Amino acid sequence: MKRITALLTAAAFTMTVFAGCGAGSGDTVSDNTQTADVSEAEEESVTIRVGGLSGATSMGMVRLMEDAANGDTQNTYEFADLASDASAFVTPLAAGEIDIAAVPSNLASVLYNNTDGGVQVLAVCVLGVLSILQRGDDVGELSDLAGRTLYATGEGATPEYTLRYLLLANGIDPDTDLDIKWCSDTTELLSYAAEDEDAIAMVPQPFATVAQTKVEDLKTAIDLSEEWEKLDTGCEIVTGVIVVRTEFAEEYPEQLAVFMEEYAESVAYTQEETQGAAALIEKYIGLSEETAAKALPDCNITCLEGNEMKDALEGYLQILFDMNSDSVGGSMPGDDFYYGT
Repeated sequence: MKRITALLTAAAFTMTVFAGCGAGSGDTVSDNTQTADVSEAEEESVTIRVGGLSGATSMGMVRLMEDAANGDTQNTYEFADLASDASAFVTPLAAGEIDIAAVPSNLASVLYNNTDGGVQVLAVCVLGVLSILQRGDDVGELSDLAGRTLYATGEGATPEYTLRYLLLANGIDPDTDLDIKWCSDTTELLSYAAEDEDAIAMVPQPFATVAQTKVEDLKTAIDLSEEWEKLDTGCEIVTGVIVVRTEFAEEYPEQLAVFMEEYAESVAYTQEETQGAAALIEKYIGLSEETAAKALPDCNITCLEGNEMKDALEGYLQILFDMNSDSVGGSMPGDDFYYGT
């Protein structure tokens, strides 16, 4: 497998290896003499650089972020500023400036294809989070979107491809049967929704909860995860995944194993301790504690690893590939894409 160039790897890492040595004295050495093995080196130390988005894909990390800030982790972590656009991680991952990142599932496949296997998936971190919201009361199923304007975010990522698949499966051509206005972010979408009394919008959690606190009379009309289940596709919507640079995984397998343990513990905390997690989400992601607590039950935070991760992700990517091969980078990723399988 080809790898990202050695030049980028050298620029990304500075490794320090310490060796212990000792010297004996006299002609004999007693059984009680303490000596050091000069050939034994201490375990390499590396700072793991982690990136994430300011949404559900990073919510499972907040306990890990807190523990890292307090020095309570086995590994040393450096968390990049959270991004609002997943494309912000494309260059840093390829250049070795970030080691691990939470990204949309289809982007992980695109990165894999564009870097000749330079990234691998560690875990599925978020399942379906999309809802159709409206201010009126005349939308109850996807066919009701025909002839309407739909405001949405997530163009070019899993929200767009999930929506397109569901519309086509329900006999609606997303290019001709409705007008989808793609917004750059949730703030832009909310501005349209606030001005339009008949507004219909596709919004992911936790921003769907935020939208309902900001725009009067905005309520959930359709849960897209429920619509997906009706199609009996054999897989769930996989919104986000945790990826690692392949070179990092090969060079630091022990530290990566520790990361997965610490990340899984962080996810479990987010799932089980809603109020504590909500407070950390406010601290690290910027969503208010009250809103985060309301949104968490619908955010589908998870941590699927190994074969369970592969089964979920491969099935979803295959659906996207069959619909539009470019959505996953032109080809389905190989088995080496799925770390630990």
